[in-house]
Amino acid sequence: MADLQDEPHSVGVGAEDLPVPAGPEAKASALDRAAALLSVHPVADGCNTLVWTLRQSPYHDIDTPDTAVDTDIPRLRAGGVGAQFWSLLVPPQGRPGEDGAGDRVVSDTLDQIDAALTLVRRYPDSLRLALSADDMADARNRGRIASFLGPVPGRALAGSLGALRAFHALGVRILAPAGAPWAGETLTAFGHEVVHEANRLAILLDLTGCEPAAARRLAGASKAPVIISNTAAAALNPHPGNVPDEVLLAVREANGLVMVTFDSARTGDSLHAVADHLDHVRTVAGPEGVGLGAAFGTEPPVLRPTGLTDPSGYPRLIAELLDRGWPESDLALLTWGNAQRVIRDAEFTARRKSSPADRL
Repeated sequence: MADLQDEPHSVGVGAEDLPVPAGPEAKASALDRAAALLSVHPVADGCNTLVWTLRQSPYHDIDTPDTAVDTDIPRLRAGGVGAQFWSLLVPPQGRPGEDGAGDRVVSDTLDQIDAALTLVRRYPDSLRLALSADDMADARNRGRIASFLGPVPGRALAGSLGALRAFHALGVRILAPAGAPWAGETLTAFGHEVVHEANRLAILLDLTGCEPAAARRLAGASKAPVIISNTAAAALNPHPGNVPDEVLLAVREANGLVMVTFDSARTGDSLHAVADHLDHVRTVAGPEGVGLGAAFGTEPPVLRPTGLTDPSGYPRLIAELLDRGWPESDLALLTWGNAQRVIRDAEFTARRKSSPADRL
């Protein structure tokens, strides 16, 4: 089946071209339009921490509704999620440099990869491992949720490009440099080698958690698009996990993607506040530079914006953006198109780096 997102974004006329009814009918109409859009351009969510949660509480069965965790397959489907980046990050174990700390992050990351692969194998009717943009489209066309592995922490490389290649062989497609000694105040010589090798392997660099200066350096060094898988706009909320406009502009220059989280501490406590952050990121990073990275996958209590407490809230958010006048073409980019583009562009960069002409 042809990849619908590779065709021109002609999913309908823009919201500004349609008459907007007043009263309850307006919201119902927007929700209907949101559902219709998501049926063709589902959400590609950039961050879900369920893998770590299931390792701590393995009794959850995500094939059925489970109020003890905010992510399960019924709610992913109700929210129109068609692709999910499963975070493989682990909480820090001890201080950097302590005896055994490096070994623990490597072993924990391998355990995370194993748990993620087990999760995908356990629910074959709903989840499908994705290694490429074509896999992403194929999973959608088959009614499965495309499952990407990553990010893994840059600290887990332990100074070895071989480790990066091994992670790639296991299916990992995203690397998070934050906290790695090669991506701190300066991008070291090894850091440049990591960026080059990640580009060659079509592994996306996820700049979430990087200091602004480091994020700008990494974005500038990469020949492929970079992503920030879960964040919000520091211009609206100066939370330390949010990115300033200078980073949004650097990601835009790199043709990358900034994915907005659903975390009350970072966005505010309402769906309206999350939409404000999406508006700002779209304005600064551009319509092709904004995406969604909710960071679901936790057990309560975690403070979430009202209306966005689990993945089933996505249609309400899309309806809000329709009411704000977002064209359906921009919403198709927000939900699916931008995520698929950065993956496809990373693959294009990798093919170029593998060509004889590029190696000369």
